[in-house]
Amino acid sequence: MSSDKISIFWFRRDLRFEDNTALYYALKDKHPVLPLFIFDRNILDDLDNTKDARVTFIYDTVKAMHNQLAEKRVSMLVNYGKPKEVYQELIKKYNIAAVYTNRDYEPYAKERDETIEKLLAEHDIEFNTFKDQVIFEKDEILSNSGDFYKVFTPYKKAWLEKFKKTELNTLSSALSFENWHKTKANSMLSLQDMNFERSDIEIPKNEIDDQLIKKYEEARDYPAREGTSRLGVHLRFGTISIRKLVEEILKVSDTFLSELIWREFYMQILHHNPQVVDKAFKPKYDKISWRNNEDEFQRWCEGKTGYPIVDAGMRELNTIGYMHNRVRMITASFLTKHLLIDWRWGEAYFASKLLDYELANNNGGWQWAAGSGVDAQPYFRIFNPYSQTDKFDKDREYIKKWVPEVDTDDYPEPMVDHKEARERALKVYKKAVSNS
Repeated sequence: MSSDKISIFWFRRDLRFEDNTALYYALKDKHPVLPLFIFDRNILDDLDNTKDARVTFIYDTVKAMHNQLAEKRVSMLVNYGKPKEVYQELIKKYNIAAVYTNRDYEPYAKERDETIEKLLAEHDIEFNTFKDQVIFEKDEILSNSGDFYKVFTPYKKAWLEKFKKTELNTLSSALSFENWHKTKANSMLSLQDMNFERSDIEIPKNEIDDQLIKKYEEARDYPAREGTSRLGVHLRFGTISIRKLVEEILKVSDTFLSELIWREFYMQILHHNPQVVDKAFKPKYDKISWRNNEDEFQRWCEGKTGYPIVDAGMRELNTIGYMHNRVRMITASFLTKHLLIDWRWGEAYFASKLLDYELANNNGGWQWAAGSGVDAQPYFRIFNPYSQTDKFDKDREYIKKWVPEVDTDDYPEPMVDHKEARERALKVYKKAVSNS
């Protein structure tokens, strides 16, 4: 073990040097900072797709950061393993005074961090965590009674009131600091070392388009338009600072800010209600008699339902790892209401495909569609795919892009009649809710 004390900065969902809270404070401390990233086997080993685009994106981002640090004679440790085992080895090799990292709020992340904090404490090593991926976290937005908000509108009002009294302080780039642990740069892992292959799915650029954001409110519901920012993947992995993004959008769009507040609303719901990962927020909805027909689920996954707007969304998802927000609602409603397939099936499928997948948002969105979640649409509100198409894809541009055979004999008939499916759903939902 080296005799010189160091600190470790642990990169997770904050893959940037700009305005990185915990990294900034680590570098201001007295001990040189050794940067670390762990490709977590607890997560990666559960992925079915060896060409997962998210893994490729993380890998390319970490590699670029590794190379930037190498220019400063700083070695970024990049490990593939289970975090506890990685830290057990680091403790043997280095004289670690403290570990710095930014907080993560998902159940696995909290359990992981509790394990690491306990391990470090056994060796008298500090574990310092900071807020970074949100403006307000955990218990910072509470009602007058001290409870968490279960309805979005009052939460948003309280969020905005607190925000008025809050200064957004963006922090200096970590690359401007010299307090790094200088050593010979180590070699970088390859994707093959982790049993992954390179995905050819293109990741949207990390750019804030002011003109797009200005037109966000009028364009966001139309899937054929370039009306959404596609920044979700960058928020997910922290390649963009939430503070920088909010600073920019405050100048141009209240509607876009509202979407970011929804993100934090669902995060605080997950924090206070970790059971929603696999249970309905409203327990009575766990009594729904789902049909869960596997063949019908497969047709939904493949975009072969006979409902063009649904099929277009699913094919978009399967092809580029993204689905337009309006279409996410339509496809989720179709699965849970038209087919009476458990929202957990759909949520898991989206989780496996979405580049911008975040547990809180995905779970909140699916439970909203199913009627089982916090501030959800009433169960009797069932999207009509045809009227949604007429309203938001009138000229069928989006549909024709993703379902080119839509007007030919090759396109299947609707797998279920809308009116019959709606009546069936109302009957099944009403029975579950009224018997509770």
